[in-house]
Amino acid sequence: MSKPILTMKGISKVYRTGEMDTYALKDINLTINQGDFISISGPSGCGKSTLLSLLGLLDVPDSGQYFIGDQDVSNLSLTEAAYVRCEKLGFVFQSFNLIDELSLFENVAMPLRYRREKLSEKAIQEKVMHSLSTVDMTHRSAHKPNQLSGGQQQRAAIARALVGSPTLLLIDEATGNLDSKNSDQVMEMFIRLNDEGTTLCMVTHDTHCADMAKRRLDLLDGKLENSSIVEQISV
Repeated sequence: MSKPILTMKGISKVYRTGEMDTYALKDINLTINQGDFISISGPSGCGKSTLLSLLGLLDVPDSGQYFIGDQDVSNLSLTEAAYVRCEKLGFVFQSFNLIDELSLFENVAMPLRYRREKLSEKAIQEKVMHSLSTVDMTHRSAHKPNQLSGGQQQRAAIARALVGSPTLLLIDEATGNLDSKNSDQVMEMFIRLNDEGTTLCMVTHDTHCADMAKRRLDLLDGKLENSSIVEQISV
């Protein structure tokens, strides 16, 4: 039986304006097991971005409990949340978020340089080149982001997310800025990574991409409406 690596119990997030309370998320119960590939989809404004922020420890819930493994991470300090985020989570963003002034090598190495446990330059070199190899980008390691196509930049961003061997890969609309060909290539890469053992949670408005996950969750008005096992389709 797969081991739960992430558990949310009764998670809610409320935005207060004057005397009005608006629930961005309400009573979210979610378990992600080792080896899962989960998609979370829904219309604009349904709470997807808020949920991803909570999953990624970029925000804290107003109620409920959130565990990564056996650790309650519901209300960590900013410093502790940053360490846990760096050591256990990898992020892939729609806008790539690469630093233009740095080479791809240094972009990918960035998460390793902010870990509590300091790594030698040799260890960093090995991990970065292995991660770039995973996405077939070692030949571009010395290039700057603005020298690459959108698809290549997203592959570099995936390498950065993978370099620290995260417990969970969080994906935020990763194909939103790509054409259909590059979008399909990125989704093929996610499926391959999952087949090789990486656990993924993907937020997307694209139903075609959502259906490529092993399990699809639908979010509507801040609530998870259903959970369905989908037959993973080819791209």
